[in-house]
Amino acid sequence: MARSTGTVGEAGRLRERGGEPLRVAIVNWRDPWQRAAGGAELYAWQISEQLRLRGAHVTFVTSREPGQARRELRSGIEIVRTGGVYSRYPLVLAWLLRHRRSFDVAIDCMNGVPFLSPLALARRTKIILLVHHVHDEQFHVYFGPLMATIGRFLEGPVARRLYRRRPTVAVSPSTARELRSRLGWRGPIYIVPNGAPQPALLPEAVADGSPSIVCVGRLVAHKRIERLVDMADRLRADMPGVRLHVVGRGEQHAALAARVRDLGLDEHVRLHGFLPEHAKDELLAGADLHVSASRYEGWGLSVIEAAALGVPTVAYDVNGLRDAIRDGETGWLALPGEDLADTVRRALKELAARRPQVRAACTAWAATFTWESSGDRMHRLIQDDLDAF
Repeated sequence: MARSTGTVGEAGRLRERGGEPLRVAIVNWRDPWQRAAGGAELYAWQISEQLRLRGAHVTFVTSREPGQARRELRSGIEIVRTGGVYSRYPLVLAWLLRHRRSFDVAIDCMNGVPFLSPLALARRTKIILLVHHVHDEQFHVYFGPLMATIGRFLEGPVARRLYRRRPTVAVSPSTARELRSRLGWRGPIYIVPNGAPQPALLPEAVADGSPSIVCVGRLVAHKRIERLVDMADRLRADMPGVRLHVVGRGEQHAALAARVRDLGLDEHVRLHGFLPEHAKDELLAGADLHVSASRYEGWGLSVIEAAALGVPTVAYDVNGLRDAIRDGETGWLALPGEDLADTVRRALKELAARRPQVRAACTAWAATFTWESSGDRMHRLIQDDLDAF
C-alpha cells in the first residue's frame, strides 16, 4: 500500500470544536487489508491518514472478513468492522445510528450502493458523499435483472434524493460528468483526485526484443483480464519472447489460469497473484508497458503508479482511464472496439524511437498527484465554506 507523504504544519490543521479534535467518520465497504481490496480502499485509507495528520480524530467504519478484529487501531486511526458482503450495509447503518452524535463530519463512500448515512447521523453532522465511478450498467455484469435493478435504483433515485443537499466528491472529471449525465446529479460536485506513490528509484526496462508487459488490478469481471491473455496469444505470433505479468487476485483467477493453459501460454503469461509493494514496483519498473482492458474505472490508480516508475500504459478509451492517461504522451488509448494487441504493437514501436521522452513525461505527470495535495482538497472542503473551496 502506498505511503502517506510528508507532514502537515499547524496552519494546515483542522480547527477544533470546543477544544477537541474534529471527529471524522470515513465509511467504506472494505478496508485495505481485505482480500478484495483495491484502489477505492487505498483512497479511503490515504484520505483517513491525511485528515489524521491535520489533527482530526478519524474512525474508519467498514465490513469485516472472517478472522479480522472487530475493532483495531492502525496509524492512529480507529477501525470499526461489522457485517459481511451484504449485511455490511444495514449493520453499518445501525452502528452509525447508535453513534449518531459522535461525529462532526462523515465521508460516505458510495461504491455503487450508498450507506444512507443521512438517515442515521445527527443533522449537524456534515456529510460528504464520495464516488469513484458510476456503476449503473455495471450492476448487470455481476447480478441478475432484479438485483441489478435494485442496485441502479439505490445508486440513482435514492442516492440523488438523499444526498441532494450534500457536497459530493468525485475522483475524476469522468466521474463528475457521469454523475450529472447518468444519475441526474444536481448538487455540488468537487474533484479530489487520487495521489501517487513515491517509489524508490528502480532500474528501467532494457529493450531486448522480448517485450515485458504488466497488468496490475483485481481479477474481477469488469477488468476483463481475459482480453489481455488473448492479446498475449496474438502478440506471440510476431513477438515470440513477449511476457505478460498479471498482478492481483480475485474470483477470476481459476478461469484465467485455465485460459492460459488452454492457449498454451504458460511461457508467455504469469499470474502472480498478490505481490508486496516493493516486488510489484520492481516488476513494473522493469516492464516496457503497463496495460488495462477494464471497461469501467473512476480513475486509474495503477496507471499513475506505473507512470511514477516511468512506465506508460495502454488501455481502452473509457471513463477514468482517459483522465489518467495523456494519450500519446504517457500512454496510448485504444477505441472500445479496437484490438488491444494492435495498440500495444504501435506503443512498442513508438517506445523504441522515444523511450526517454515517454519515460520523462510519465514521471512528470505522476508527480502532479500526491496524497498530501488530495488531503488538502478534502481538508478545505470540510473546513471552509463551499463557495471558498
